[in-house]
Order: sequence, then C-alpha cells, then structure tokens
Amino acid sequence: MENIESYLIEQAEICKIKITPQLAKSFQLYLKELLEWNQKINLTAVTDPKEAVMKHFIDSLYVTKFVNFSGKNLIDVGSGAGFPGIPLKLFEPSLSVTLLDSLQKRLHVLEDICQKLQIETKQIHGRAEESGQNLELRGKFDFVSARAVAQLPLLCEYCLPFLKQGGLFCAMKGPKPEQEIQSAQHALKELGAEVEAVKKYSLPDGEGRSLILIRQKQLMPKKYPRPGGKIKKQPL
Repeated sequence: MENIESYLIEQAEICKIKITPQLAKSFQLYLKELLEWNQKINLTAVTDPKEAVMKHFIDSLYVTKFVNFSGKNLIDVGSGAGFPGIPLKLFEPSLSVTLLDSLQKRLHVLEDICQKLQIETKQIHGRAEESGQNLELRGKFDFVSARAVAQLPLLCEYCLPFLKQGGLFCAMKGPKPEQEIQSAQHALKELGAEVEAVKKYSLPDGEGRSLILIRQKQLMPKKYPRPGGKIKKQPL
C-alpha cells in the first residue's frame, strides 16, 4: 500500500488542519489495517488510499474546525469503519470516544484497530434506538456524531437521546442539507433540540459537505427513542 503520510499532511494543511508526522504515521497504520480487514469483512467501498484520506480522514477531521472536543466525551452512532470517531480520537487524545454499531463483527475489527493504534475507545454492540433507552448511555454524552446514516428526522431520534442537556449533535451531511433540516423541524421540537449552526465546506478535492450542529436544549421525553420499526414507519 502506498504511503499516504505526506499526502495527508498536505491535504490537511489546505484545510488549515495541522497533522504532525507522528499523527500521520498513525493514520497510515489505520488505513493499512482497515484495508486488510476490508478483504475479510465489508467495511468501506473506498479502497484507493488517497481517496480514503479525502473521504474518510479529512472529512472526519474537518469537524474539529468547528467543534472543540478537548476533555469531553463522544458517542459515534453507526460507527461502521470507525468514522469519524477514531480520527477524532487520534486528533484529540483527551476526547473519550464510544463506538456504537449494530454489527458485532465490525466492532471486533474496530477494537483490534484501536489496540494497534494504541488508543483507548469503548465499543458497544447495539441498535441506536435500543441503546438510547439504556440508562447507562442515555443523556450521558457531550457530543454525538453520525455520518449520513439516515435522513435527519430519523437521525435526530436515533442520536439525540444520548446527549446531556446542552450537548451537541454533529450530523455530517452532503452539500445541500436545507430540505432535510426543514423536514426535521417537527422532530427537533418534539425532542427538545434546535439547529444551532450549519457549517458548509468543501474538501480539497472539491466535494461539498455540511455539518449540522444541533443543540439538546431540554430534557429528552422518556418515550423517545421509539422502537426502530416505528421510527422508520412514522418519522417524527
């Protein structure tokens, strides 16, 4: 596999994100492990190293331009191949990261990768709607992150229950989030949250992205999240 360390440093520099050579080495190792595991279990469709740097690493790290994660805790919902949770942990070691995924096999991979990277993360096997009713997780996090796993009205019900009152949901979306934000207004009201900011940006390759920052203003009503089938059939 080609060495992506200098490429990552250069591309991050374009975004005004500082990657040290030591940190770049960690990302090189992450990518190597990810691509090796990807031959055994489907983790990512992106297998070109430079494309992975752009679509996975730079995309994940861009969030740090808008949010200060220092000394806080975050749950990454539907973590998949570990994005953005693992890059955020590598970039901000003081951030406590929990990776939540519904597939145990994926979590086994993430645990193995984190051990090799010598970073500590917690892996939790579960569906978001069930885990959001678990009192050990509900209302316990400063931040929750999710990358384009569902439409925003559904995503809010899946993700917001994990937040402390005053916590922030970082929803990573494509370049045109306006319609999704509009369709999520009722859900946000029901769940006691509101959109605080929408940050639009482009990756160095020109691909547009947006980060929707949603603040949990009030205590979450106990009935949410509802069972998964109901969330999908009757979105808020």
